Amino acid sequence: MALTKTNENDKIEVVNKWNIQVRNATIIKDDGKEISRTFHRHVVDPGELDASDNLVARDISGEDADVQAICNAAWTDQVKADYKAFLIANKSS
Repeated sequence: MALTKTNENDKIEVVNKWNIQVRNATIIKDDGKEISRTFHRHVVDPGELDASDNLVARDISGEDADVQAICNAAWTDQVKADYKAFLIANKSS
């Protein structure tokens, strides 16, 4: 009996123009036959505002290459500007 465990990003979606939602699957196999699959999700956004309302870019260097590529393609200058405006409009006082 040979158990193996792998992790893979099985779904990457752009939500609300700027949120990148990543679903990661943990797959357990016994002699090559899948016996378990569990999921974990997380969301990556373009960044956050600093004290002067400048958008500080999110560090995505810890994300897998496929996630980084989608973030870089989806987060155009216009999307980042729209996201910044959204954050400013929804700031708590």
